[in-house]
Amino acid sequence: MPTAPPRVLVADDEDDIRALVCLAVRRAGCTVLAEVTDGAAALAAARSQAPDLAVLDVSMPGASGSEVCAALRSDPATADVAVLLLSAGASPDDVARGLAAGAHAYLAKPFAVAALVARVRELTAGSPS
Repeated sequence: MPTAPPRVLVADDEDDIRALVCLAVRRAGCTVLAEVTDGAAALAAARSQAPDLAVLDVSMPGASGSEVCAALRSDPATADVAVLLLSAGASPDDVARGLAAGAHAYLAKPFAVAALVARVRELTAGSPS
């Protein structure tokens, strides 16, 4: 019996970026579980829908991607969700803060769609869905 494609939550407050991320997620062979525009909605969607991967913008209203990531890590129900942070801030300190919050990967904006597709595939390769 075929397995379901990995399910991905996409959170970014910029419509164009969110659409581009969703395109990359689909190209990676995954299902877009939810598209949200702020951190609070991202956290609610992750808790209610149990994605395999959350692609989170670092700078969002409501809660930053790093804050959402830390909240996911602290909740046993969502602690295993893979997290990819996206941000225009890509200094070594920015990346270190994102990884310290529990992210599995960090990708700087602007990004190439092919690079995002590769990261999504890598992060969902062993997903149980």
